[in-house]
Amino acid sequence: MTHDAVAAQPVFDPTTAGVHGGPDAQGVPAHDFSTNSNACGPCPVALAALQACDASRYPDPAYTDLRQQLADFHGVQAWRVVLAGSASEFIYRITAWVAQQGGRTVSVPLHAYGDYAQAARAWGMAVETVEASAALHWHADPSSPLGQSLNEGAAINNHAAQHVLDCAYEPLRLSGATVWSGVQRDALLWQLYSPNKALGMTGVRAAYAIAPLQAAQAVAALNGLCASWPVGAHGVALLQSWVRSEVQSWLAQSRETLRQWKRTQILMFEGLGWHCLPSQTNFFCARPPESLCTAQTLNTLLAQLRSQSVKLRDAQSFGLPGWVRIGVLPPASQDALCTALRTYMAQAGGPAMTPPYLEITRAS
Repeated sequence: MTHDAVAAQPVFDPTTAGVHGGPDAQGVPAHDFSTNSNACGPCPVALAALQACDASRYPDPAYTDLRQQLADFHGVQAWRVVLAGSASEFIYRITAWVAQQGGRTVSVPLHAYGDYAQAARAWGMAVETVEASAALHWHADPSSPLGQSLNEGAAINNHAAQHVLDCAYEPLRLSGATVWSGVQRDALLWQLYSPNKALGMTGVRAAYAIAPLQAAQAVAALNGLCASWPVGAHGVALLQSWVRSEVQSWLAQSRETLRQWKRTQILMFEGLGWHCLPSQTNFFCARPPESLCTAQTLNTLLAQLRSQSVKLRDAQSFGLPGWVRIGVLPPASQDALCTALRTYMAQAGGPAMTPPYLEITRAS
């Protein structure tokens, strides 16, 4: 191979890739606060289903039984279930379809999952945060990174557009309630579900969407754009376990645990002088004390934490410079984070730990 041929080969550029939490070039963090996965997982019943699944054969290419099981779970007709390789795969596929229909603008929340905008830009579509005439509108309830219900449930005026409600964190809502009515969901919204987060199994990629009532032609078009077997045997096992009553009972119990962990975790940050935004989910956004709030000092803090196998998610890519998004983890991980933060902040002249967190962790 010539030198020119070597030079012409494409090179992965991390600056153009999506920014995500989770494992990175340094491997798997021991205490990973950077993802929104359910830290009570993996769900034992779902894990057993994956371990028992037969990966030696293709799934049914029509996913007949799986579609019906998901339809029964949501109380809809089976034709409304659109399977996807992942939530991100569906985001890119429906964006491609809207672009093929002549759509030129996509509306996204001010602070939102980056794949909404990235998929739009891949098709040369304009991305706006407030655009009533957009051809595709993204909604999320609860949202990421804020973990809040945005008060936009009554704001759909453009019924000719496609509206997608990302429901990834609906099963991990620890407080509050949705702002969307059942009538709105049925009539106007594509509802996108990716249960791997709620089950604590984000390494398994599988998702599905529930189409609006009058979207039969759109469903056919999206199915036509889909590659064969978008969900493998392990994804099928995950989605089939998702609808089982014992899995939903486990999920309800895990929410109780997450509420307790979240309370102590927020007290820890507040005791260190951090400002935490309210959220309804198993994750929230927080900002360190003013002395640590510049981009440079925050990057230094995050790098030092990462060197100790503790990872937080920089929220700059969400449009929140100076903030981090933090998943709720068990007490042992909270203690590791607390120790690392106290050491760093003492060196940086930050405030000392105040009593509430210490008292609560002793009682936990």
